[in-house]
Amino acid sequence: MSSPLSTVVRNHLAALRMLLVFTVITGIAYPLLVTGVAQAAFSDQANGSLVKQNGKTVGSSLLGQNFNLPKKNPNDADEVAKPDPKWFQPRPSAGGYDPTVSGASNLGPNNTDLIKTIKERKAAVAAFDGVSPDSVPADAVTASGSGLDPDISKAYADEQIARVAKTRGLDESTVSKLVADNTHSRALGFLGEEYVNVVELNLALANLK
Repeated sequence: MSSPLSTVVRNHLAALRMLLVFTVITGIAYPLLVTGVAQAAFSDQANGSLVKQNGKTVGSSLLGQNFNLPKKNPNDADEVAKPDPKWFQPRPSAGGYDPTVSGASNLGPNNTDLIKTIKERKAAVAAFDGVSPDSVPADAVTASGSGLDPDISKAYADEQIARVAKTRGLDESTVSKLVADNTHSRALGFLGEEYVNVVELNLALANLK
């Protein structure tokens, strides 16, 4: 008959072997398998849906970004960056499109500060795009929940066509076609609204010959 001590030792050794086996399976083999399948079948998505121009990574199609004019004084933290008129502009972001501070403003629709901000944004967008404030789409003045949404409505993209075309010296029809080519349909044909990925649209604009 085996002693209680030897039984305890055998149980611990069995448990240790099981720990090592499952560590190899779940901690090494499974992650390698999933990574391999992802790289083989969904390489672009697995690597972050990166957007490249001339071989250089300029962003991700999953994350919005600012398209602003360079600051006059890059070292001045108080200087407010101004949107660059030659690019299509994204919707506002509570975190300034900083991926480390993703999130919404958490202000309710009746919040006086939010109402004031929206009015100011609407006036600024209308003046920037040369349109009536009443025609400014809602997403042009409201931030997304994540603050990193790269998509805007087709209506907001269309509103910016004239300004982008004029700034770049292009025909509006050329820019309009570019927007149409980069417009995504409703999910399943009826869910949501048509939308445009601003990052992809501006990349297509940059590559326009």
